[in-house]
Amino acid sequence: MTGVSADGHRVFFDLRSGDSGWFDQDGDGFSTGDVVLMSGEGSGKRIDRIDASAWPDDLWVGVVKIKLDDVTVVEASGRNRKVPTRAEVAYEVGNTVEAGDVRGVARVLSEEPIKYIELPAISEDVVDRFRTEGSSDRQLTFDDFGGLSSVVKRAIELIELPLERHDELAEIGARAIKGVLFTGPPGTGKTMLARIIAAQADAAFFEISGPEIFSKWYGQSEELLRRIFEAAAKEERAIIFFDEIDSVAGQRDDDAHEASRRVVAQLLTLMDGFDSTSNVVVIAATNRPQDLDVALRRPGRLDWEIEFPLPSEEDRLDILIKSAQRLRTMDPMPHEFVATRTDGWSSAELAAIWTEASLLAVADHRRAIFVEDYIGGFERVERQRERIGNQPAKAGSAV
Repeated sequence: MTGVSADGHRVFFDLRSGDSGWFDQDGDGFSTGDVVLMSGEGSGKRIDRIDASAWPDDLWVGVVKIKLDDVTVVEASGRNRKVPTRAEVAYEVGNTVEAGDVRGVARVLSEEPIKYIELPAISEDVVDRFRTEGSSDRQLTFDDFGGLSSVVKRAIELIELPLERHDELAEIGARAIKGVLFTGPPGTGKTMLARIIAAQADAAFFEISGPEIFSKWYGQSEELLRRIFEAAAKEERAIIFFDEIDSVAGQRDDDAHEASRRVVAQLLTLMDGFDSTSNVVVIAATNRPQDLDVALRRPGRLDWEIEFPLPSEEDRLDILIKSAQRLRTMDPMPHEFVATRTDGWSSAELAAIWTEASLLAVADHRRAIFVEDYIGGFERVERQRERIGNQPAKAGSAV
């Protein structure tokens, strides 16, 4: 029996099949939890009370969510189940219990709620995957960054100087710069400049590509962020770099995914948690700053912005020259010729010219890049840009 009406006249029951029903009693005194045997049909139906052992109550495990004087709600297997409250067993909300539909709570298994999904542990090895170290980055200098001299100068002021002169700025009483947003088209050198600054400031560098932070496990993305920030705070100085920050911290509106909203909230909490002794700067890069959650742009967060424009002709010439210095080439190279024909090209596209030129040189069994390889590389990248919809170079193509 699963229940009795207030006047005691109508009795409700469940069957093994999952069906339920009711019957009227006349002084039989059936109550909730009784097991009965029903036989016959219609007015000749006979209802007899039998031993409860004839209907063993299947027990299951769940977490107590609500406990009232008459009923208890237990969450089990992702759904809420209502069972009668019994005085024989002492239990509280939040306990993990073994219970049955008729018997109610049979015993307490743990005072703590069970976790139906155990998160894989986030080890130090997992956090270290986001740490970029090694001799290659330590050898990077600002001379490796071609063009955009005003951008480099501003980045040094906002990031490198505060990291290296943290104590002196604190003595002055200046508000610490904790977050800088790099904006601009893809391929304009945002990530490279962040790495150069970390190398020159001798700072630990944690690089997070937007989608990498999301986990299929509820709550693990936030835990991973906390662990990365904790690891950075232990360093003498550190940079946490978010690439494609818009994919992590987009606007929290009705259309936003729940996981994204939680990660944004966690990121805001972590940035607000910086104290005066912490020597950590967060750099975030995006080509869609309008998509960022507005709360990230408030004071003490990503309130400083450096825009990375497409390189001018002078910048492009500088990029081509500096890129060539790291390669084996047969001088002289027509850098001015290529610079004048690459209006609207990004730094990454200019670098791609040298990749194509190297392939052409190797294909012809040469150990150095010749002028024809250089021009051929330019033409290949130009055709690729046209195929993907970028504007072709304004001047005529090379011969």
